[in-house]
Amino acid sequence: MLSQKTRYTIRALQHLADKWQQGPIRLDAVAEAQNIPRKFLTVILSEMVREGVVISHRGREGGYELALPPCDIRYGDIIRLTRGSLALVPCASRYAHEHCANCLPEADCRLRGLMLALRDEMASMLDRLTLADKIEVEPPFADPPAPEPKAG
Repeated sequence: MLSQKTRYTIRALQHLADKWQQGPIRLDAVAEAQNIPRKFLTVILSEMVREGVVISHRGREGGYELALPPCDIRYGDIIRLTRGSLALVPCASRYAHEHCANCLPEADCRLRGLMLALRDEMASMLDRLTLADKIEVEPPFADPPAPEPKAG
């Protein structure tokens, strides 16, 4: 699962990508448009400035903008910057590998094999998609029907 921080970061960067080359975008505008708490967004954007993904402009006309063209910012990199890894379990992480507690030896664990394959597929897709790619918005899933009351 993606953390709330990662989801907020992606939404904020998508917003800045949509405004690419329109000048600095005010923090309040991003927070309101993306429904992100202002204080949390300040922390996120500061981290993205330190990572070289975002530029901060001070002053009355200040705000934030992407430091790179949207086509150069991959979703895989955003997730790695905020989460550290694309893997769902620590033993399947390429860059932050850890042995799983209470597990089989890695050489015997078929779950690890599944998670490695999943990580590779996910990395392939996320490293191919950039902030410049148009992502289709799908309609929400319908709520399941309420159970019928029992006669009695």
